[in-house]
Amino acid sequence: MTLGLVAFGLVMVFSATSASATLGEGDPMKFLVKQGLYAFVGLVLLALLTRVDYHALRALAPLLLVGSFVACAAVLVLGPAINGAHRWFVLGPVSIQPAEAAKLAVCVWVCAVLARRPAPRTMAELMKPVGLVVCAFGAIIVIEPDLGTTITLFLMVAGVLLVSGIPLRLFALAGSFAVGAGLLAIWVEPYRRERVFSFLDPWKDAEGAGFQNVQAIIGMGSGGVTGEGLGQGIQKVNFLPEAHTDMIFAVVGEELGLVGSAVVIAGFAIFAWAGFRVALQCRDPFGKRLAAGLTTLVCGQAAVNLAAVLGMAPLTGIPLPFVSYGGSSLVMLLCGVGVLLNIAVNERVVGARVRDRGGRNRGSRPTRARGRGGTARPRSDRDVRRHARPRRVAAGA
Repeated sequence: MTLGLVAFGLVMVFSATSASATLGEGDPMKFLVKQGLYAFVGLVLLALLTRVDYHALRALAPLLLVGSFVACAAVLVLGPAINGAHRWFVLGPVSIQPAEAAKLAVCVWVCAVLARRPAPRTMAELMKPVGLVVCAFGAIIVIEPDLGTTITLFLMVAGVLLVSGIPLRLFALAGSFAVGAGLLAIWVEPYRRERVFSFLDPWKDAEGAGFQNVQAIIGMGSGGVTGEGLGQGIQKVNFLPEAHTDMIFAVVGEELGLVGSAVVIAGFAIFAWAGFRVALQCRDPFGKRLAAGLTTLVCGQAAVNLAAVLGMAPLTGIPLPFVSYGGSSLVMLLCGVGVLLNIAVNERVVGARVRDRGGRNRGSRPTRARGRGGTARPRSDRDVRRHARPRRVAAGA
């Protein structure tokens, strides 16, 4: 499923960028080549992580956590301002977004902590140390500013907490605090308030704050059932902002219609089924939580993106996993899938060893049935004949 979504994403990135890239720089292949290189790097890392025992991540969890936090803090100072945000380190033609790596680091660390202790029962237990660390990462990512990534981070942690067995009352209380913090972050930033108001009524300011929402709705509606045809959409040509990143699903809806959109949604549903199936079958506490967290990360991010494009939620600025253009997101998510596959492979190996060991034990254990008098019954024909012979009575007895 992952390979199919990545291949589909390359096709849609080329469709969404070829016209604008030709008009702007004269090279229709520019974005496709870069995304292809990112996909190649991500697939190589996926293959490596599939073969490296995921238990090694448990020992590296503190180091990964500290390193990602330092990178997220450093990008606020050293990262250039792009569209008013300090989110990327730009190294020549390559841009790196530390927040994408932070999501994986936090996932591994939270799973390692919760795997070795009982599930939190009170707010104090939840805050020490999981809540404090997650809130610290959320705060520093919001400052960049990147509220969408923060929402995805909290959704991922919520999935891990549910698998760990947190009481629903505590889960609802923590969720209420998280929603309140999110509303506060929206209120203090004027552009976030505009996004919320434009979501409520995008046609009120169709040429201003609601422009992106309106263009996405036009693109989705223009596709009809079967779409205008691959490459035939017009919204991507200087109408729909960020058509190749956050809003690529609108391009899918315009060019492939309801059928293509339903196939993409079904793809993520299949991914969710397969990922949570791995989590349910895993017997290792760390592996079970990690599989659930990685699956929630991918599918939660997809749900937030799809809801925003379809007009069911405010715009958040996060890409559609595996499909949208973006190197850091694609590489990190493919790394997460590599770990998820490793969990599945390890569980199969462990399960096979357990079954083989159980079979050998059953085969080597003597199965002597007890008779009425408590003596063991004979187990073979020879024993039967031996027990059936009359005993010789000594002379003079």
